[in-house]
Amino acid sequence: MSKARRFVFLAIIAVSIAAAGRADILSTPSPAPPPSHGEEHRELLHGHTLTEEEATREAEHEVLPLLLELAVVLVAAKLGAEALERQGQPSVLGELCVGVVLGNLSLLGLHAFDILKTSIPLNIAAQIGVILLLFEVGLESRIQDLLAVGLSSTLAAVAGVVAPMLLGYGVGALLLPDELPLAHVFLGATLCATSVGITARVLKDLNKTQTKEARIILGAAVIDDVLGLVVLAVVSGVIAAANRGGDATVSVWHVAAIFAKAIVFLAAALAIGSVVARPLMNMMSAMRVSGVMLAISVSMCFALAGLAGLVGLAPIVGAFAAGLILEPRHFERFRVRGEKPLEEVIHPLSSIFVPVFFVVMGLHVDLRSFADVSVLGLASALVVAAIAGKMVCGLAVVQKNVNRLIVSVGMVPRGEVGLIFASIGAALVLGGEPVISPSIYSAIVVMVVVTTMITPLWLKQLYSKPDTKAGGRPRGRRRREPEEAPV
Repeated sequence: MSKARRFVFLAIIAVSIAAAGRADILSTPSPAPPPSHGEEHRELLHGHTLTEEEATREAEHEVLPLLLELAVVLVAAKLGAEALERQGQPSVLGELCVGVVLGNLSLLGLHAFDILKTSIPLNIAAQIGVILLLFEVGLESRIQDLLAVGLSSTLAAVAGVVAPMLLGYGVGALLLPDELPLAHVFLGATLCATSVGITARVLKDLNKTQTKEARIILGAAVIDDVLGLVVLAVVSGVIAAANRGGDATVSVWHVAAIFAKAIVFLAAALAIGSVVARPLMNMMSAMRVSGVMLAISVSMCFALAGLAGLVGLAPIVGAFAAGLILEPRHFERFRVRGEKPLEEVIHPLSSIFVPVFFVVMGLHVDLRSFADVSVLGLASALVVAAIAGKMVCGLAVVQKNVNRLIVSVGMVPRGEVGLIFASIGAALVLGGEPVISPSIYSAIVVMVVVTTMITPLWLKQLYSKPDTKAGGRPRGRRRREPEEAPV
């Protein structure tokens, strides 16, 4: 039996066993458990009438389905990631596609996985995953990078946020005229973010991370992350406020107030955190128990994520800020005593929860929506707008002897960031309806998949051309351009 056939055979066995076990636990009656999702259960919880013994039994009843749900999701996520990585594609696409498959097996008459779509504990695990993901993104960035990026990187980032958002709004206004204007604004917001992690991996594989184009792309990514999160915070805040007040119009002053709140939160978190982080870590390093560095760092991530939610911002904004605050110099004493860097220590934790988020995102894609020609048209329009919007990034580059097309293409993939924006939009409600409907969500997922898949192939093709093998400088020209001054 060939390796490919063995792989498929083992995948079918693993998922079948997990599905059988999941269906069995749902169909086997428990000895008089308290109702898990009924009105009586909610009344008990919100009325605080559960005794300690009842709460323990309730938790035991809830954890059994969750354990099997996690077993199914984690095994399926790794199988999907392996399959896509063997094809040279990012693992995140495999996790997303597995979720799409599991969420639509009911179309073939297999309903064992339907419960995954509505499982509250599984969705909580997915939210923890996205918070850890943004925390890791913050850890990979540095406050100094925000201050030291060149003019080309800054202009490319700003152009790469403004243009796609305007195009996305235009697509929404043209193809979704019955939706409220705020829904069009959020659709534009989903197009403005860039998943530079995919581009960074391709550049590393091609050994091109030191080229001018790569430095501009990676520098722009730092600004792009911050701008994208601010846009998300503003749009989400406006929608939430409009929903509370029953007014779907956009007030300039209201937008300005939420924008200021997002900026103040980030600035305050970074200022206070930068002062407190090092003394706190030095004090904690005196403890002898293992895992102190990880526990304190994750606690800071969760605390700032919670604070962001309390002030009306998306929790991922706080998680990203926590990652920006914590720098290697804060863990010097932990390093001296032989502990690994935080980025390595947190990886096992994120490798469990982050794939859950992507599988859950795929679960909510309804393939039946593509039977509607209008959904296919919306998906196609979003793909065109997403690519065209990032093409202006190269035009904003002012540095000489740079392949501007490579810069533009490097900013195209949406990846996990686009999914995060879409998931938040699906959770927001405006006028009693979700801002991102199931059909719009499915179209956004298509856009994410297409932009993520074409970028590695496109970059490899561009770098294979003779005139780009020298880092974007035409052949025969040896003069060194002066370094670009920081902003």
